[in-house]
Amino acid sequence: MVQVYRAPLRDMRFVLHELFADDDFGNLPGFEEYTPDLYDAILEEAARLTQDVLLPLNASGDLEGATYENGVVRTPAGFKEAYNTFRDGGWAALASPAEWGGQGLPESVNKLVEEMTCSANLSFSLYPGLTHGATTAMLDHASDELKQAYLPKMVSGEWSGTMCLTEPHCGTDLGMLRTRAEPQGDGSYKVSGEKIFISAGDHDLTDNVIHLVLARLPDAPKGVKGISLFLVPKFLPKDDGSVGPRNGVQVAGIEHKMGLKASATCQMVFDDATGWLVGEPNKGLAAMFTMMNTERVSVGIQGLGVGEIAYQSAVAYAKERLQGRALSGPARPDLAADPIIVHPDVRRMLMTMRVYAEGSRALGQWVSRALDAEKHATDPEMKARATAFVALMTPVVKALFTDLASESANLAVQTYGGHGYIRDHGVEQFVRDARIAQIYEGTNGVQALDLVGRKMSAKMGANMRPFFHAASRLIEDMANVEDKALKAWHGAYQQAFGALQMTTGLIAQKALKDPEEAGAAATDYLRMLGLVAMGYTFLKAAGIAKAKLAEGVEDAAFYEAKLATANFFFDRILPQVTAGFLTIKSGKRSVMALDVEAF
Repeated sequence: MVQVYRAPLRDMRFVLHELFADDDFGNLPGFEEYTPDLYDAILEEAARLTQDVLLPLNASGDLEGATYENGVVRTPAGFKEAYNTFRDGGWAALASPAEWGGQGLPESVNKLVEEMTCSANLSFSLYPGLTHGATTAMLDHASDELKQAYLPKMVSGEWSGTMCLTEPHCGTDLGMLRTRAEPQGDGSYKVSGEKIFISAGDHDLTDNVIHLVLARLPDAPKGVKGISLFLVPKFLPKDDGSVGPRNGVQVAGIEHKMGLKASATCQMVFDDATGWLVGEPNKGLAAMFTMMNTERVSVGIQGLGVGEIAYQSAVAYAKERLQGRALSGPARPDLAADPIIVHPDVRRMLMTMRVYAEGSRALGQWVSRALDAEKHATDPEMKARATAFVALMTPVVKALFTDLASESANLAVQTYGGHGYIRDHGVEQFVRDARIAQIYEGTNGVQALDLVGRKMSAKMGANMRPFFHAASRLIEDMANVEDKALKAWHGAYQQAFGALQMTTGLIAQKALKDPEEAGAAATDYLRMLGLVAMGYTFLKAAGIAKAKLAEGVEDAAFYEAKLATANFFFDRILPQVTAGFLTIKSGKRSVMALDVEAF
């Protein structure tokens, strides 16, 4: 199998150091000792790890899959050795606080490393990824005693973590969950119930697995207001911190899935398992959402990762595969046929994938910088602005990036033709692996409903302001550009932003009278907002590229490619915003008109 991936380090350095230098989310306390050269060295080392250690296990891990036998879950050959290398190199602790053994790096750097890991081996990425999310929830909500007992080993990667929400009878509607937690005299609880679809629920990579479990106390109110969060370890730690006796946690089986076959997705049974309350009683959903919101951004990065390797693999194939002649005449008369990259429709597919990857990387970096500001800023105004921006963009990152990744994976298969549909080249794996990202951590439809139903309307639209102000400022700043191309792209962006503003007002007005109107518009609106946000990054990037080329920089080819990519975005992708406006304007009528019995 030939899966092609080289970490896009030059573009990563561009979004990290150049694109958002003036976004007012920088110069945060705690990062003074980190220099651009240090960040670059970290990214280069991560590239070597992901390319040399993780990528060779991607296709083989998919073929072998995680296995379950006699109550034991095993990862595919090579995964344990790769995990040890990953852990020993400190990669599991990259963005965790130094006080718990982490390296304290910003999320803006960590998310770029996550992207590389997801590109090289998405199944592998879930094992450390879930642990990072669990530690985030514990940092915000767990008692000091629980932190001292569990965080050092979880941060280091010696122990792993999960989140256990879904039950056989309920997924998104967590108010229906039945798992129970009975208080004990020593301050612990006995947790009993069943959970399904638990990513990394059990495996052979770590000595212990720490589950964060949603459950109900005996006197809990009904619905989501009666949910508490509990820490339930697979093995109970001894007083010295070593692994002790087995807890009442068992794996009933692993799911046989469409993709992510090397990631163990488990059915878990908790039978009087000893656990401890995390946070306050009946406030577990808020605590769990600390983890879920972190994971939703990470799932968006998963989509970006798959989209990038799909793009690179398709480009490599298109340059080598000989088929037909260029419409303008033979491009390689010395060969029996031309490489298929000469054909306009192949170029259309490759450019679409490229734009999706670069746009997602840029927007993801902007949101990651806001995550850092939300956590570390000392200026109240900056912290509030970052919090609002993250709230608005989290569902966009999760849903849009994963939708685009699925499109890119399918375009990669289409580029390969019949050879993409068979296993030999490994690109059909990208289609299968990418698909779940549109579903877990809240389906993309749920993300869209969250956007229009909560994030857009919260605090009289306060979450919208940071992005709307940034977009308006960019439009104003570039209003008098003389360059012909920049002027055209500026005009296109101004038009798209205007359509987004009108659509936002239209949805807000309709939703007051009929919530189904907002529901019918939600998915289209999320895509509109996401594409306009991407347009912001492409317009900024184009302005930077023009300035750099005017200076006569050495790597002119990089900036010229930036302009070509921006050109494609403004010509071929941004017009979807206008179509989205017309679609949403039509209202819910055609969506809801057909009687249920007629389906």
